[in-house]
Order: sequence, then C-alpha cells, then structure tokens
Amino acid sequence: MVGVEFAVAFVLNPIVLRLPAGASLTARADGGRMLGRAMPFWYVGSLILIVALAVVTWGAPASATALGAAVLLAISVILSVAVLVPINNRSVTWTAENHPDDWREQHARWDRLHYARVAIIVGAFVLIVTATAMI
Repeated sequence: MVGVEFAVAFVLNPIVLRLPAGASLTARADGGRMLGRAMPFWYVGSLILIVALAVVTWGAPASATALGAAVLLAISVILSVAVLVPINNRSVTWTAENHPDDWREQHARWDRLHYARVAIIVGAFVLIVTATAMI
C-alpha cells in the first residue's frame, strides 16, 4: 500500500499533470476510478490487520507500537474519506470537453493532501515494522 501511494504521489501524478489537458484529465479520471475501487479494501483491510496485531500482542511492548500504527492508519482513512474522496469523485467525471477552469488547482490540492496521507501511512509502516521486530 505504501509503495503504490508513494508511486502515485511522486511518480505518476507529476507525470500526468504535465500532459496536455485532455490526456491529463483522462489519465487522472481513469486512475481515480481504478484506485478508488481498490482503496476501501486495502485501507480497511490493512487497518483490520494492524488492529489484529495490536490485539494479539496486547500486554507486550509491541502492542503500543502496533496501536500507534493503527491510529495513524485510521487518521489516513478519515483524511481520505473527508477530503480526498470528494475531490476524487468530482475529478473522475471530468473530460477534455467538460471540466472546471480550475481543474489543475483542484488536482494540485488533491496532490498536496495526498502527500500528507503518504507521510501518515509511511509513519504507520515504520511502526508496523518496529512492532513486528519486537515480537
């Protein structure tokens, strides 16, 4: 999950944003639809697995670290649902012929918020690795 989100933030979206308007809008809309379908499963599934790790290690030093990772991942889910998904839901409908004048600004805002989400899930990943090393 971290690898995909990192690649979207720092490789794919910067490339797509430099494309001409029609191609950029088509690529972002297609990517938004495809990843938008997968994200609920991998974010919620990851959160469930991390909570399970915290429960299994409860009382051991690893449990607090796993719980910290779960909190960070929960924050990333809340950020996604509250802010990123609404922007994504609008942008998946945009075409070269039908899009708002500020589409680049809206994509740039989504990208900035996505950088924050990537930082949060990287932090969660570090805590997960630390927790599993403590077991």
